[in-house]
Amino acid sequence: MILWHNPRCSKSRQALALLEEKGVRFEIRKYLEDTPSVTELEALQKALNLPAIDMMRPKEAAFKEMGLSKDMEDSALLAAMAEQPKLIERPVLVNGDKAMTGRPPERILEIL
Repeated sequence: MILWHNPRCSKSRQALALLEEKGVRFEIRKYLEDTPSVTELEALQKALNLPAIDMMRPKEAAFKEMGLSKDMEDSALLAAMAEQPKLIERPVLVNGDKAMTGRPPERILEIL
């Protein structure tokens, strides 16, 4: 399992603590430093089974700064996330071909 983690995010820190508390073995991907490619984001989208907009943080300043809108094609939104990974909703736990966003953090436990 891989936790897409932002140490500055309280929800991400809570998800990390939950996994550690449960004794789960997982890797941490600091996606702001290890930026995912569009191909990786497409795979994540498939695992989450969500439209791209639901994988994003539309209230981030970068969303408006980049001229993005909620009705854009998934391909454009995925490209924007690859360019500005802070747009990715976090945390995300990936377990094989399944994934879950941690909003609230307890949701990640659904795919253990």
